[in-house]
Amino acid sequence: MDYLNAFLCGGALCAIGQLFIDKTRLTPARILTGYVVAGVLLSALGLYQPLADWGGAGATVPLTGFGHSLAQGVKEAVALKGWLGVFTGGLSATAGGIAAAVVFGVLMALVFKPGNKR
Repeated sequence: MDYLNAFLCGGALCAIGQLFIDKTRLTPARILTGYVVAGVLLSALGLYQPLADWGGAGATVPLTGFGHSLAQGVKEAVALKGWLGVFTGGLSATAGGIAAAVVFGVLMALVFKPGNKR
């Protein structure tokens, strides 16, 4: 059942993004940024954690999950460090994912030799 929930949750998030691409004039970058902000807002309202509990990886892997991680990191850091946690919590909570994205991006660039297409 966990696989089905993850598929339904992740599929719904992807379908919503596809509708934004098809039906609005929003650029993909704005849609992706909106997903991160939506994850932060839903997390702040206490609505994202129940979705993540139900949808599993279908909710935590997309960009809304990244926004949720940022919000949770800030919340925990503020509880420990006060106002300084507002600036440090989000980055420390997501540092592993950000570092992995940079490392794998560099590795792919070395393997596939990107360049201008002519």
